[in-house]
Amino acid sequence: MKIRLFLLLLTSLKGAHAVNFTDCFINFRNNANRTLNAFGLVNATGGNVANSSSEILTAVGFTYDACLSQCGSGIQKPNWANISQQFSAWLLPYLALISHLPFGARHRVDNLMSAILTIGSPLLVGYSMILTILNARWISRRFENVSFPNAKHAVRILISLQQTPLKITNEDSLLSSLIVLPENDDWWPKIADSLDYTLTWSIASATSIAWVTVTYVLAFIGSISDVSGNLNSSGQGAGSIWLWLIPIVIGWLQLSPKCDYVRIKRAMDNADAMAFVATYHGVIKASDLSERRAISMDSTLEHSSSPDESLTPPIYNYARAIPWSRSAEDVFNAFLMASNNSRMHRPVKTGDIWKNAGGKNVIESSNRSGNPSEVNAYCRLPRYAAPRYGVRSPWASGIFFRMFMASLLSIALQWATTGAAVLVVYFTPTMGLGCRSLGYILYGALATMVWAMLVTSSIISHYTYLYSARSSWSPFFSITMRLAKVVSNLLRWSGKFLATVNAVWLITASMLQFADVYDNCYCNSSVLGRGVQHAYNIVMTDNLDLGLTETAWWGGLALACSTCVGFVFFMSLWIDLVPT
Repeated sequence: MKIRLFLLLLTSLKGAHAVNFTDCFINFRNNANRTLNAFGLVNATGGNVANSSSEILTAVGFTYDACLSQCGSGIQKPNWANISQQFSAWLLPYLALISHLPFGARHRVDNLMSAILTIGSPLLVGYSMILTILNARWISRRFENVSFPNAKHAVRILISLQQTPLKITNEDSLLSSLIVLPENDDWWPKIADSLDYTLTWSIASATSIAWVTVTYVLAFIGSISDVSGNLNSSGQGAGSIWLWLIPIVIGWLQLSPKCDYVRIKRAMDNADAMAFVATYHGVIKASDLSERRAISMDSTLEHSSSPDESLTPPIYNYARAIPWSRSAEDVFNAFLMASNNSRMHRPVKTGDIWKNAGGKNVIESSNRSGNPSEVNAYCRLPRYAAPRYGVRSPWASGIFFRMFMASLLSIALQWATTGAAVLVVYFTPTMGLGCRSLGYILYGALATMVWAMLVTSSIISHYTYLYSARSSWSPFFSITMRLAKVVSNLLRWSGKFLATVNAVWLITASMLQFADVYDNCYCNSSVLGRGVQHAYNIVMTDNLDLGLTETAWWGGLALACSTCVGFVFFMSLWIDLVPT
């Protein structure tokens, strides 16, 4: 009922009257036949028709100018039964599938924004997903040659914390103590097991995906079997442009991101009671020393580089990927240094002799005890948190290559589904760039802009954050950093605004097509692509050769489906390489 009222309101706002283009064209053709004046009539290819009765009666359309003069600027009279059928077949299943996306934010408005960003920029959500997988694969491979207690648990923890604002600090020797001291051997498996929960396939999610897939296939078969029926209101394009949602939902279900803020926070808090730290007066609980922890998701003690970094829905991994990679590599470097020292049989305490009573691959607890300076030196960590500037690069190794790979796959998914939708409507008579195809191109372009703006914002914010603590910069550089932060914020706000507009536009554009709002002289004549002088409107399609249209519809199906299958294949291949 709401949709019907919206469409009626839209029609009234346009000031347009309902038109039956078939009756209008037949009347025009009959008048032309009586007067033997075929001016304005065209054949199937848009060519002029001769002034003879036999030729006039074979005309299948009229020029744009003739259409306006005979039928006016109104739209085809809406067929509510057709609107309901098209909406149920092409759009409703996708809207229902959105509920199976991972959310888990602390506040509902962040979950809502996550859904809006997903619809507004499939490229962004695909980018976040692939980058999450590639980062997990990267850190897992880096730890393969580390042989130090709890290294395997560290990999699991780091991968599980990709959906959190991961904070690493060695203040008061917290990180080096967590890695080296034998008293912390219970902390690592405890938190790794607490975070190792899965929210994966269920009967509801599998049924929803199957429902969308089967509905799409049946709707396509129904459309291709009767191409000429409801040609201008067919949902082929709408069904194709939403097809990206299926591999996205499948991917998140396979990846099972740990994005439940409450559950993660509880796991971290419970494990923190088991963390110990080295002091010059012996080993004490970290909670007795301060509120800081070596590995945490607490943004109250240290602000995040970007507000989006603190939001747990996995689409925001675009903002977390760079700082997470840098923090994960800091942990890896500390473990690697400790592993190298243990392989050289160097105990933590200076002057001690390596004890090896437990066997070749066992590191005795006595070899892992020492004061803060000794545990820091063992991991080659500074006394305090790693500096935000200096010799340490602000970028983790290979991060830009992983971002590039994630971008390529995501762009392919975005533009394969968008391109399939454009292909379908472009080759639907009258062929050429029109309102429908331009609407889909606009959606794809805005989705790409949203991705580019938000990713650029994350890069700038990370860079400015790392250098913000240094006070010895020149005034010019300080002003430049502040301006860069302003640019980052503007890009983030603008990107979210565009995503909201684009999400609304995608749903609106689909409904406009179902409701025949595009079924007017201007849109049906493909004036945008052909120009006013060469535009024409094909009306009679019953005996029209629609072979090229059918081929385009099959081509759109093949393009969208093959890309979606390839996206899921590569994603599944890389997920298999991530340890569990």
